[in-house]
Amino acid sequence: MASSYLTPVVKDGECRNWSELPFELMSSILCRLDLIGVFENAQKVCTSWRRVCKDPAMWRKIDMYNLGLDLGYNPEIICRHAVDRSQGGLVEINIWHFGTDSLLNYIADSSRNLRSLKFALISPITTEGLTKALVKLPLLEELELFYNRLLEDSLKAVGQSCPNLKTLKLNCLGIAPPWHVSDDDALAIAETMHGLRFLQLFANGLTDVGLKAILDNCPDLEHLDLRHCFNVHFSGDLKKRCYERIKVLRPPNDSTDDYPYIANDTSDDEDPFVPDANSDGNFPSDYSGDDLYDICMRCFNYV
Repeated sequence: MASSYLTPVVKDGECRNWSELPFELMSSILCRLDLIGVFENAQKVCTSWRRVCKDPAMWRKIDMYNLGLDLGYNPEIICRHAVDRSQGGLVEINIWHFGTDSLLNYIADSSRNLRSLKFALISPITTEGLTKALVKLPLLEELELFYNRLLEDSLKAVGQSCPNLKTLKLNCLGIAPPWHVSDDDALAIAETMHGLRFLQLFANGLTDVGLKAILDNCPDLEHLDLRHCFNVHFSGDLKKRCYERIKVLRPPNDSTDDYPYIANDTSDDEDPFVPDANSDGNFPSDYSGDDLYDICMRCFNYV
């Protein structure tokens, strides 16, 4: 990061330094940077910024899907450093395109207060490793998996070990063939996850049998997303029950335009789905020093 970041700014006729920004305000600014920006730039600016960057409160939420990993950084090492800095205070983590069973269990062992876990497109992670990690997170409230699957026994183990689970998003697109028919996932969810409020089973093989079991056993369910679940036909009174009970229902043929993973035209060796770059509040990976300078300048108006 260029030394110009420390250039004094004039406010009300006085010359003030960036380091004079209040701790809370600077923390609010720096936590919006991606991890590379924090480790390689922000924490090297000055002592006060480094102090903010080492504060465990900065690391309560870790987002690792947009790091610009083609720059040669080892994402697993960066992730472990970020988890270490949270000092057990991590409550939310989002991981894309990298990871191992070892890393996932390191996160679980270090972050027993974790409330939200989202990860996708991580082929080295096994079902056994994923299950072993998840059962260590009794306070987990939100679990989102894309292109990583939990089988029936694993879903039951997670449901029994995570009694506070309220949001579950499972995306089976590309894992099971479109004609796959199975209620195993739905029955496991119905048996062990009675407190769910938000359930997304994207491209799942469940049928009306599985849907009925979920409706019978998840009384608090408010949001049900069944897009691309083409074995669901809403036979009997199922449609009536869904529309009477569920506040937000996304049927199998509903539009996917607002889905947070965008289908792109790619070659066979590229990932066909990427997250919506505008779906979070982080700076883009190509942010510049001038962008951060401008943000800090605006913040001085509130000091």
